[in-house]
Amino acid sequence: ADELANLGVRVSNLEKKVGNIYWSGDARMRYQDNSTKGDTWDGRMRINVKGQVNDTTTINGRLTYNMNFKGNDSNNAFDADETNNGVYMDVLNARHQFGDFAVTLGRYVNNFGNEYSWRFGDSHNFDGAELSYAKNAFNAKVGFGQFDTNYSVNSNDDQTINDKDAFYAKAGYDFGFAKLGADYIKFQNNEVLNDELYGIDLNIPVGDFYVAGEYVKNTTTTLDHDDAWNAGIGYGAANWKKPGSFNINLMYNDIGKGTYFGGTGLGTDILSNLTGDKELKFWNLGADVTLAKNVQLHGEYAFDADLTDAADPDDAWTLSLNYKF
Repeated sequence: ADELANLGVRVSNLEKKVGNIYWSGDARMRYQDNSTKGDTWDGRMRINVKGQVNDTTTINGRLTYNMNFKGNDSNNAFDADETNNGVYMDVLNARHQFGDFAVTLGRYVNNFGNEYSWRFGDSHNFDGAELSYAKNAFNAKVGFGQFDTNYSVNSNDDQTINDKDAFYAKAGYDFGFAKLGADYIKFQNNEVLNDELYGIDLNIPVGDFYVAGEYVKNTTTTLDHDDAWNAGIGYGAANWKKPGSFNINLMYNDIGKGTYFGGTGLGTDILSNLTGDKELKFWNLGADVTLAKNVQLHGEYAFDADLTDAADPDDAWTLSLNYKF
C-alpha cells in the first residue's frame, strides 16, 4: 500500500510537469505550376510549442523548415518571407490573459482579410505588441510594431515593409446569419512608407453554401490603382476530423497594386505579376477534401487573368497534401 501510494504521488508530479508543455504541428507536400517561374515541388514542416507558465500566461513558439524537392536546395527558401537557412523559429511570443482581454508580446502571425490573406502573404509574421478582446460574438484587436518580411512597397521594388512601424486595428462580429469583419493598418514614422489601408469583409452562410466578399482601400498612395475587391461563392466545409468532408469555392479578384505589398497569400504565384502601377483581375477556384483524419488535399487554379497595360499572365495551379498532428 505504501509503495502504491508513493507511485501515485510520483505519477501525479510527473503529469503536472508534462502538462506544462504542449506540442502540435503541421506538414505540407506541395506542387505548383506557376505563372512566372515554372513548376516547383517543395515541402514544409512546422512544430508548434506552447508553454503554460501559469493559469493566465503562455509562451508560444513555432519551428519551421522548408525543403526543395526539385532544383537548387542551397538555402531552403522559396517564398518572400522564407529566407532563413535550416530550421528556424518564426514565431515566439508571450500571451497574458486578463479575463476577456489578452496582451501578446513578441513575434506572432498577423493576418488581414478573408481571402487567403492575399494582402500581405501567407502566414506573415509581425514583431510587436497586441491588445485583444473577445466575448460572445464580438472580437477586436489593436497592435503596433513591424512586419518581419521583405515584401515590396507598391511600385518601389527596392523598398520593403520590413522594419517600418505600423499600427493596426481589427474587429469582427458574428450575427449568426452573417459574419462581418473590418481592419485598418497605417504605416508611419518613416519617409519611405506612410500608406493607410482599411478593409471590410463579409461571409453569409446559406444552408451548405456561403457567399463571401471583401473590399480594401488605400487612402494615401499616389498610385492610380488604390483599391481591391473580391467576391465569390463556396459550398461545404472540410473538417479535419471527418474524412470525406470537403469545401469548394470560386472567387473573382480585382486587385490594385496600391493595396498589395507582395507575398503569395493565394496558393499560386499569380499575384507576383502585380508590379508597377497595375491592376490584376482573375478567377480563383479552390477546393479542400479531408482524405483521412488530419489529412487534407488542397487544390487551386487561378485562370483568365487580366493585367493592366501588360501581357496577361498564364494560368497557375497548385496541389498540396496537408497534415496536422
